[in-house]
Amino acid sequence: MKPLYKALFVAASMTFVVACSENHLNDEAMQPQKTSSARIGQPGGEDRCATMKVLSDKLAENPGLARSMEAIEAHTQRFIAMEKGNNGIQKSDNNQKPGNGGGDGKPGNGGGGGDTGGGGTTDPAVTITIPVYVHVIYNNSQQNISNAQIQSQIDVLNKDFRAQNNDKNSTPSEFAPLIADFNIQYSWNTGDLIRKASSKSSWGTNDAVKNRKRGGSDAVAGYLNIWVCNIGGGILGYAQFPGGSVSTDGIVIGPEYFGSSALGSNFYLSAPYDLGRTATHEVGHWLNLRHIWGDGGCGVDDYVADTPMSDGPNYGCPTYPTVRCSSNDMTMNYMDYTYDGCMYMFSTGQKSRSRAIFTPGGPRADFATVTP
Repeated sequence: MKPLYKALFVAASMTFVVACSENHLNDEAMQPQKTSSARIGQPGGEDRCATMKVLSDKLAENPGLARSMEAIEAHTQRFIAMEKGNNGIQKSDNNQKPGNGGGDGKPGNGGGGGDTGGGGTTDPAVTITIPVYVHVIYNNSQQNISNAQIQSQIDVLNKDFRAQNNDKNSTPSEFAPLIADFNIQYSWNTGDLIRKASSKSSWGTNDAVKNRKRGGSDAVAGYLNIWVCNIGGGILGYAQFPGGSVSTDGIVIGPEYFGSSALGSNFYLSAPYDLGRTATHEVGHWLNLRHIWGDGGCGVDDYVADTPMSDGPNYGCPTYPTVRCSSNDMTMNYMDYTYDGCMYMFSTGQKSRSRAIFTPGGPRADFATVTP
């Protein structure tokens, strides 16, 4: 088991901000302003910047967000400890867990849930169905992607989060027993869609696309909102972690990275990010998952016990084993930065972390009001 920092999740997030060049973020429209995570297309050091920069900026802007995220982390760690106890596994020392002893487990303004006052499930065998609302904001006909391309992305999400993707069989034997079915599925129909033409050529990461008054489209309550637009700056997508404002809750993805070329033809997609894994990655953040390397060095954790320590992202299609921090990297995990065709699993620990937000009092508990 990896050691976990004693510091609270938010304090750790602010401490381990990566010092990086911001040459690609000088334009005010490109400045990250929300509690989000960005996946960037060009391999290089700048890829390390976006996630922690966005999170740090939003925490500095809104001190109340830190308290909300502290409470969410405390809630998450209590659920994980309870789950281990129910499985007959000896609980870890509470002092090793971030968030214990802080907050009351009832995060307010949780984003897509908050202090729900009802709903939620603690049973990981319950299948949670999350309705999706898609906002296509386009500047040209290519960006106005087809319904078929949208459906191909929903199909990828359902396969990836249920561990029904065929490429999971490529997982090395070291990690194969950890492959997790989240028991989370996604529903979408053509009525849950808005298409809006825009003269804006790129939207950046300041959440303007999520605001009708700024030319975008407002979030629809009760849905996982997905905005499909050209972000610019080489960014494939970004997400809002639980704890942010409901009005901006959801994920944003470039049109050429939304959908799968393996599930249709004549789609507007760009290889090697053309298999729908950008959405899988960003929805992972929306479900409270951190990057697999914890956005720091060997001592920085992603708050998941079964993912190996690492000191940075992997790019392209790494060979196995890729050794960092004296262990083999789980390069095929969806929360790394590899090409779409080279990521194909979530871990059991990641499932536990994500399911915690759907438990009573969790920030997304309202989504779990379903029949098993």
